Amino acid sequence: MDANPPSPPPTGAPVVILGVTGSIAAHKAVDLASLLTKQGCSVHVVMTADAQRFVTALPFKVLSRNPVVTDLYDETEGWKPTHIELADAADLLLIAPATANVIAKMAAGLADNALTCIALALNPQARVLIAPAMNGKMWLHPATRQNVATLTARGAEFIGPEEGLLSCGYEGIGRLWPVEKIAERALALLRKT
Repeated sequence: MDANPPSPPPTGAPVVILGVTGSIAAHKAVDLASLLTKQGCSVHVVMTADAQRFVTALPFKVLSRNPVVTDLYDETEGWKPTHIELADAADLLLIAPATANVIAKMAAGLADNALTCIALALNPQARVLIAPAMNGKMWLHPATRQNVATLTARGAEFIGPEEGLLSCGYEGIGRLWPVEKIAERALALLRKT
């Protein structure tokens, strides 16, 4: 146990909504949440149901020092829906890892879970950074390429994926970009807001 745990983010800290989706790379998002919190961000993790098949909410809660949203109907104190509160407060929506499914939902404007509702209700000043992780054939499929182009045209930025050995056994593009580089880019975008 660290004898000098880091202090909580200061009031007015940049608000990062970290969306975690159902990829084997979801466990790497734990380190990402930790890195951003250590850099003074107020990190709020939103996990899809599929993400919870790969990693639990507990490490995110402990490392971010914030409740983790795992369902659209998770509610905090007060009258405002949690997903709207987070969408309003966000300086950055960071989705890492982002599956082909969530990229497609965002491109189509679907809002059937807490993460996609936040994406659709996101305040216009917030930046969007998406770090894909999926099978290479899925990433290169024309539907995914079109969805990426749609989101890019709307102002979202993509980081990765990179090439390497994939969990499905293939070698090629599809690996989550290194979390240190994702954190670095997220912090650079926050400095621009």
